[in-house]
Amino acid sequence: MSQINRKFFFEEVRGRLFDGRFKQSQVNGLTGLLDYWEAKHSDKDDRWLAYALATVHYEVDRKMQPIKEYGGARYFFRMYDKDGERPHVARRLGNIASGDGALFHGRGFVQLTGRVNYADWQNRLGVDLTSSPAAADQVLDLDVATQILFEGMILGTFTGKKFSDYLLGVREDWEGTRRIINGRDKKALIAGYARSYYAAISYTV
Repeated sequence: MSQINRKFFFEEVRGRLFDGRFKQSQVNGLTGLLDYWEAKHSDKDDRWLAYALATVHYEVDRKMQPIKEYGGARYFFRMYDKDGERPHVARRLGNIASGDGALFHGRGFVQLTGRVNYADWQNRLGVDLTSSPAAADQVLDLDVATQILFEGMILGTFTGKKFSDYLLGVREDWEGTRRIINGRDKKALIAGYARSYYAAISYTV
């Protein structure tokens, strides 16, 4: 089975996307993502891998490790709690109890947000993600975050949109693919990252 040429990949993305220098944590994160793809989805479209990597690149601020959303308890309350400044957003996210805004703030590679999404992935993974802050923090585990990233984007669990809606056969809508995660936010920027990652993907026999 062909495998991604890691030497070429890392040399390319280091120059194109990381200003010529890596931290070991970035290498470790990218390695974990490539390992998962090769183990689970190597028969699928390489553009999907490229866009997933681009999503991570943007959502975790190039750290290439799962992170918590920037902000604190007050910010999360205002943004996501039923008693905060955006109750309509809280309802959409399923944040029905006081404190849900802080408990279910963004985490992981895709900044998973809201009780509905945490409960969905709790059911899919068979892991408690909803009972406490410590449980929700399991989304920060590299293996958990990686599964949520790839499987969620392939299945369309976040917004109802999935990879095959935008990148399949002759269909190639790099900017539209952003709808899988977050509407049209930063669509051009992330599409540019995705093309750079795609250019770095080649194979050895």
